[in-house]
Amino acid sequence: MTRGRPAASLAVVAMALAFFVFGAWTYAQAEGDESLAYAASRDTALAEGKERVETLTSFDAEQPEAGLRRWLDAATGPLREELKRAKTKSGPTTRAEVTDAALTALDDRAGTAELIATVEVATRQTGGAGPGTLRKRLEATLALTADGWKIQSLAAVPVGGV
Repeated sequence: MTRGRPAASLAVVAMALAFFVFGAWTYAQAEGDESLAYAASRDTALAEGKERVETLTSFDAEQPEAGLRRWLDAATGPLREELKRAKTKSGPTTRAEVTDAALTALDDRAGTAELIATVEVATRQTGGAGPGTLRKRLEATLALTADGWKIQSLAAVPVGGV
């Protein structure tokens, strides 16, 4: 009876060792997998794209110059050039929150991506007039820069009906 216990223990140790070796081999294979690098690029582009959309759809009317600087930091290419020419005006203060977003395209080698987002924008008029909330659907073209993913173009997506 006691003779069976060491054999069973040895079998359990052998199975544990086999499981460990298989896990280590699987991990080593996955570490060099291009799909993991692509997934990391996708996750980064999505997170930074959402953050940039929120920045470009928010504005503090009490600090317009700081708001414009934030917009310039979030943009690149044609959109950034257009924002450079923009003059800050008084208007409502807006706070945007991306409620949902997805990448519709990603070319991590070329450093480009397309993003769609739904945004909820809370608006407060200068002087504290009542808040209002707008919901928008936006599409953005992203470009990978030395400072991360930035928005090249941003446009409203029309809500279509049948």
